[in-house]
Amino acid sequence: MTPLDGGEFTALWAQARAAYFGGDHPPYASRAWRALPPDDPRRLAAAMEAAEKWRKYGDEDALLQWFRDVSDRARYALDRSRAHAELVEARKPRPAWQLKATPGWPPVAIPGRPGWWRHHLDGRQVDLPHNRPRLTHQQQEAA
Repeated sequence: MTPLDGGEFTALWAQARAAYFGGDHPPYASRAWRALPPDDPRRLAAAMEAAEKWRKYGDEDALLQWFRDVSDRARYALDRSRAHAELVEARKPRPAWQLKATPGWPPVAIPGRPGWWRHHLDGRQVDLPHNRPRLTHQQQEAA
């Protein structure tokens, strides 16, 4: 296939637009579309239609699946009741986060108690009024 000059390109574009607006083209990537010659304006018209549908609606297959799911009342009701149950579960209060100091890490400030820090000392959680980490017995021996 030889490159198109400006006039040929303009003519191809005009023919493709006419086919697009006239609906005279097979669906993009269909067997009929693949059978068209590469320079057939209907190929471009189908690509234009697919691009416009993607711009407006996103993934066409996903959109059609959504329509099928919504129209299936029993399945829609089941999904809705499951979603409702999940929302009810999510609204239940959860226990408060238990603040714990981690071995080898600096002390953690205690919310609601300004100036106090939780330390991990010798395997215990200890609240102290400073944030200076204390060396464990093993760390003191190693130093």
